[in-house]
Amino acid sequence: MIDHNGGGETAARWARVRGRLRTECGETVYRSWLRSLTLVRCDGASVVLSVPSRFVRDRVTTQYGDRLRALWAIEDAAIRSVEVTVAQGAAAEAPADRALAAATAGDGDSAEHHEPVELAAPAVFRSNDPTDALSAPLDPRFTFANFVVGKPNELAFAAARRVADSETVPFNPLFLYGGVGLGKTHLMHAIAWNLREKHPQRRMLYMSAEKFMYQFIRALRFKDTVAFKDLFRSVDVLMIDDVQFISGKDSTQEEFFHTFNALVDRNRQVIISADKSPNDLDGLEERLRSRLGWGLVADIHPTTYELRLGILQSKAERLEVSIPSKVLEFLAHKITSNVRELEGALNRIVAHTTLVGRPITIESTQEGLHDLLKSHDRRVTIEEIQRKVASHFNLRITDMHSARRSRSIARPRQIAMYLAKQLTHRSLPEIGRKFGGRDHTTVMHAVKKVDELRAADRHFDEDVDMLRRMLES
Repeated sequence: MIDHNGGGETAARWARVRGRLRTECGETVYRSWLRSLTLVRCDGASVVLSVPSRFVRDRVTTQYGDRLRALWAIEDAAIRSVEVTVAQGAAAEAPADRALAAATAGDGDSAEHHEPVELAAPAVFRSNDPTDALSAPLDPRFTFANFVVGKPNELAFAAARRVADSETVPFNPLFLYGGVGLGKTHLMHAIAWNLREKHPQRRMLYMSAEKFMYQFIRALRFKDTVAFKDLFRSVDVLMIDDVQFISGKDSTQEEFFHTFNALVDRNRQVIISADKSPNDLDGLEERLRSRLGWGLVADIHPTTYELRLGILQSKAERLEVSIPSKVLEFLAHKITSNVRELEGALNRIVAHTTLVGRPITIESTQEGLHDLLKSHDRRVTIEEIQRKVASHFNLRITDMHSARRSRSIARPRQIAMYLAKQLTHRSLPEIGRKFGGRDHTTVMHAVKKVDELRAADRHFDEDVDMLRRMLES
């Protein structure tokens, strides 16, 4: 029910907010998540909205709350906060809703849910500033506190923190690059959140390169390029995500080039992300590539096993789900493509296990991710077994062939022989030759010894089983 204090005008404002949301988010997202939003009241500095369930409330708050608040503030400068509540009389949610929310959120929602959720405004909010309407929504999960740092991303993280914390411009531009799902957008959002909290007076504009192009084309269409230039060249911080999108688009590149120069000349911070370094971006003018490489270029390398495991452990803590360490190790070994896929896999097994009421095990993980793991199916070789076992026990590949007989080397070598017998069609003499020309009786002894140890030692059995699953899945 709408508060009738100025109800007609309030309803019109709400209609405009909904219309903008529908346009920005698209029809599918709007129908799935935003259509059920109802205006309860709007009084003074606050707006109260309702949705039919906690599940929808949490999704709306996490993904679209920042944008809702910005759009309301544009309509009415007095609005300082937006509150999303669950409608009275709404049906209680099933216990699996939280896991479902994480699974459908892509990277997953991890905050404990309480009612109501208030979307508080920053200390200074420029409700009449056009940049607030143009800036892309920020994901509250993408903060520095939630970013797991490791060797592959430590330079990019340190550079992002320096830019976010500095009162001046430390290097211009900051250019972050790396493959899909390695954390570029996370760092961009983290910088934006930090700037909003520590330097709310600075005018910040964050958007994708695609959105920049769209706004430029719109300005050309409506013969409003002067306003476009004034807007983009007046900000204190310009953040452009996925700049590779403007490759081959000459007019957009021309405008971006002049915008970039104008901001740098005025000592305004520019932050760029892309999937490749400036020199490797095809379809960009040479002068633009040169400008993009002026400041600090920080790359994010593919993740290591240790970093992937750290990310999974951090994610599991935020989800407040107890997951066996063997399962996390299995995922960290198996899913090496990118962090987005890794976290998505974790969300899936949590949701799947919660829904069917089974404990999280390596078996249930394989069942829940069968399609993802199937794409990695391939014929196992002895060389691959040796590499995997050596890596697991922190040995060199040469230790698999050496004559050294210390237990720290002999036991992993026996495990590798055992797995070669189990997972390949090679004969015992062939396996022996692959392990430094050993006799087939040595392989037979290794297989027998590993079988005995598996029966007697549960932890040893789990280690061997995990290695076998990683190799054959």
